[in-house]
Amino acid sequence: MVVLGIDPGSRVTGYAVLTRKGARFQLLEGGIIKTNTKSEMQYRLMEIHTGLTEIIKQFNPTSAGIESVFHHHSSESTIRLGQARGVALLALAQNNIPSAPYNPMTVKKSVGGHGRASKNDMIRIVSRLLGLSKDLRSDAADAAAIAITHLMHSEFQRRLK
Repeated sequence: MVVLGIDPGSRVTGYAVLTRKGARFQLLEGGIIKTNTKSEMQYRLMEIHTGLTEIIKQFNPTSAGIESVFHHHSSESTIRLGQARGVALLALAQNNIPSAPYNPMTVKKSVGGHGRASKNDMIRIVSRLLGLSKDLRSDAADAAAIAITHLMHSEFQRRLK
């Protein structure tokens, strides 16, 4: 099973492509899609969609985990996040890839062991789980944590059936 984790953002969208071999998680690719903040929003959204579509074509994931929308300090930033998440979901749907939403608390509990893990704790934990010698960039680490959560939850759901 190849899983794509997505941490949507209108400025930076993190992504991570993972697989699981036994009890070990393996990072196939992780990075960011950085948009031009001087561009109009529709062009930034197109950059996110195009970038994710290229990643999907390259790695052919069987499923995806994506961060769910949560409340931000302003309604405008919540809307921008929702738009970035929407184009990510569109890229998944266009490629017939099932996805599941995960809120930040679920990801922190699944990967960090508790819901109050700091950003730096999560980066460090994800990098160790993936056996990396160098920590991933924050947005890519978030996406990897989402993918790990999806792999863990998918395995649980599979066993329930």
